[in-house]
Amino acid sequence: MTREPFMRLHSAANPADPWVLTSLQRAVLAHRIRTKSDVASSQQELLCVTAPLLESIRTEGKLPSVASQAANAIRFIGDHMSQVGDALQEVPDEFHAVVGAMDRHSSDWLLGHLQDHGVIDIGVDTPTTRPSPTGSGSVIVKRLGDLRLTLTGWEEYETATRGGFRADYGFIAMQFHDPTLDRLVDDAIKPIIQKDLGYRLVDMRDMARAGVIDNIMRMLIRDAAFVVVDLTHGNQGAYWEAGYAEGLDKPVVYICEKGVFENRGTHFDTNHCTTVPWTTDDQDGFCERLVATLRRSLDLGS
Repeated sequence: MTREPFMRLHSAANPADPWVLTSLQRAVLAHRIRTKSDVASSQQELLCVTAPLLESIRTEGKLPSVASQAANAIRFIGDHMSQVGDALQEVPDEFHAVVGAMDRHSSDWLLGHLQDHGVIDIGVDTPTTRPSPTGSGSVIVKRLGDLRLTLTGWEEYETATRGGFRADYGFIAMQFHDPTLDRLVDDAIKPIIQKDLGYRLVDMRDMARAGVIDNIMRMLIRDAAFVVVDLTHGNQGAYWEAGYAEGLDKPVVYICEKGVFENRGTHFDTNHCTTVPWTTDDQDGFCERLVATLRRSLDLGS
């Protein structure tokens, strides 16, 4: 019986308690670290692997869908060409972590399919040598090189960078630390959307990544299939996130506590938008109405 590869990491609070990560979980961790590195680099943030991050990966960590990986690859190549003005001369070792693939073999497979679909053009494979993993001699490996986007690829790049790509999750903008709203979101809204629509619903509480919150939030909204915004508290951040999503032409559905909605209302810029009032007295009815509204917004049919 073959034992799955693993990596042991230790909690700073209790070094005797190891986290055991499978190869899949290591790939998820590598992608999250790389994503955090990209948004933090301009601000010289210290990158930390924290206990909550490791725990979230162990319990619910998953790699991006193949469609999301393809969009990440297109953005990476397009960003490089825009900044350097030339093709990507070779695929960096960390490319699979950048796109969120399992390993280098998986990311090479992805690039091959992107080439087959006319999205990228790959130059000749260049044989290179690198030290053997055993330390004895060297091994010859093939490196994909001279990657560039085609015209079709640039169209895909524009779509991916301007919010046109839709991943397999929705984003909810909300006021934090309201116990009633937190329970409604965690115990009712997220489960019903996952069950009835097949989409995960994420919020910034799910992101165990310290710092650069604004950039991470923009990335999440940019790729989200839809955005739900709670206006109960008149939270300015939630309004901003709603405007950002609307500007990207994302489907946006507003929710608000029924008493607040009927007595105080919402800002005049949103009071004409579709809003689903919620109350803890009719949680099931609210969830049914919310799912029906999202289904219409996403053109999913009945």
